Amino acid sequence: MVKDKSGQKENQKKRKSLMPDAFVILFGLLLLAAISTYFVPAGSFERETTNNDITQVVPGSYSTIEANPASLMDLFLAVQTGLIDTANLVFMVLIIGGTVAVFEYTGAVNSGVNALIQRMKGKKYVLIISVITLFAILDTAGISGNAVIAFIPIGIILAKALKLDAITGVAMVYLGQYVGVTTGTFDPVITGIAQEIAELPLFSGAALRGSALVVFLIVTVIYICLYVKRISNDPSKSYMGVTPFAELPRKSNTDGFGPFTTRHKIIILAFFGFLGVFLFGVYSWGWSINELSAIFLMMAVAVALLAKISPNKLVSVFMEGARGLVYGALVIGMARAIVILLENGYILDTIVNYAFGPLEALPTMLGAQALYVFNLLFNLLVTSGSGQAVIVMPFIVPLVDMLDITRQTGVLAFKLGDGITNIITPTSGVLMAVLAVGGISWIKWFKFVWPLVLIWSVIGAIFVAIAVFINYGPI
Repeated sequence: MVKDKSGQKENQKKRKSLMPDAFVILFGLLLLAAISTYFVPAGSFERETTNNDITQVVPGSYSTIEANPASLMDLFLAVQTGLIDTANLVFMVLIIGGTVAVFEYTGAVNSGVNALIQRMKGKKYVLIISVITLFAILDTAGISGNAVIAFIPIGIILAKALKLDAITGVAMVYLGQYVGVTTGTFDPVITGIAQEIAELPLFSGAALRGSALVVFLIVTVIYICLYVKRISNDPSKSYMGVTPFAELPRKSNTDGFGPFTTRHKIIILAFFGFLGVFLFGVYSWGWSINELSAIFLMMAVAVALLAKISPNKLVSVFMEGARGLVYGALVIGMARAIVILLENGYILDTIVNYAFGPLEALPTMLGAQALYVFNLLFNLLVTSGSGQAVIVMPFIVPLVDMLDITRQTGVLAFKLGDGITNIITPTSGVLMAVLAVGGISWIKWFKFVWPLVLIWSVIGAIFVAIAVFINYGPI
């Protein structure tokens, strides 16, 4: 048996050495983007600002401009610029890593999750389904947004307590959230911008998007639970390999789960209290990534005071936690560098212009599906939902009118396309931040999630077809 296990570990190490690192993959995409600036014509659209301060492109205003191909210096400079552009995300990941390490050092979260599991009498599937559903509901109203990064540690700790793996911990929170993002039934930001550009009543057409939410949720719950069942029966089938969780340099006060004390309960309440303040700030004062980082720093100090951790020890534990996430934090900047080269080469607008032209001659059903597929693919480059909305919706509106497709169907095709590929594209700063906090490489995440991307894509196509058949209107 010992020989078998050691042989298995050796084979896994060999396979790992053959797989390209995330940085290698991203640099390959960066190189491809640089080469594209030499072959794809440079061009741009005129932009205009609406009465509601939404900057959108003007359809029909595309014109070619002087090419700006990327030089060798531009190629490598894009990495530095990418890190600068995503500095708020990069440093937020490091701050979350340090703060979570402080929480883990107190033993409060581990003991609290263990107490919850005991109270639930080991009903792990009930816990998993509850977490997935909670985040799906939260983000169908656009509540969590980028703040989902802050909840990843909770998923990781829950997965540890259930003896699962880091992928399960991330999937419960992140995929749950993206069930809500993809359908966006009552999302005031992305759905709101798309419907405003399409001149539709806010949140109109909620019934079909709500139905899509239910279907996406059921499929996602089944997908994650089947994976949980598989690795529960045979841990070697985990995509994380022999190490279910990243070996981050974090230390805890306890080796196991100690008693859930009153002090632990106060620390847990403080955690959720700070997150509550942040979510209130998002809606009341427009808080975003920078404020979230500040909130986590406040958390670390507050927890240290509650747990009576000395200042020197606080710094030591915090730095160890942050150090463990440096790799993932730097990946975020590399991902952004790809988009920077495409933008500086003035070829993003060209891609949009050439993509929408041929769609005008398509039949109604095929045209609707082509719009959906375009958004799926374009989202690999522009992962911001609001950013994608202001670029493509001004083209979708006249195009659907011409194809005799309702504008509500156009919004649905955009929304589904915007959400689905976000869970897999390495150019998404939020996804890379989530994986960094979870200690998961993009390659391992890709292996786990790509079948679900295909399933979601098929479901999305079905709902776009339904929208065409029922003449999906504004109600």
